[in-house]
Amino acid sequence: MSRAGRQSIDEFLSLKRIAFVGVSRNPRDFSRTLFTELLRRGYDLVPVHPKAAEIEGRPCYAAVSDINPPVEAALVLTPSALAEPVVRDCAAAGVSHVWLHRGVGTGAVSPQAVDFCRTHGIQVVAGECPFMFLPGSGWFHRVHRFFRHLA
Repeated sequence: MSRAGRQSIDEFLSLKRIAFVGVSRNPRDFSRTLFTELLRRGYDLVPVHPKAAEIEGRPCYAAVSDINPPVEAALVLTPSALAEPVVRDCAAAGVSHVWLHRGVGTGAVSPQAVDFCRTHGIQVVAGECPFMFLPGSGWFHRVHRFFRHLA
């Protein structure tokens, strides 16, 4: 991983008020596991899901641009086909940092979304999982990071 990539990750993780786009209504889904872990670590997460009223007791918003007060960053766990409209919404909301999650497959990463972020001054982390970089994450996530960076 490049120094700039690691710096983007560290800057993102230093922010505390974050939109969580694509968090599932299913409490057993991976996105909910990540959501609750970030809450436990003190992040002020704002769930974004167009068909949910609340997640984990927090009011849910249909779009990042609907959130008030605004967020500093957005963690995106949507299919890649939805990523570009999401980052466009983030830009409209003044979000300066976007993390396009990828666990398996393409995840939320699309070339169009990454290009949009870069051409609009949005710092983007494309294709990583936050669990791989959170201090004290389990051994599985550290091993995942190791092998991911070998590839």
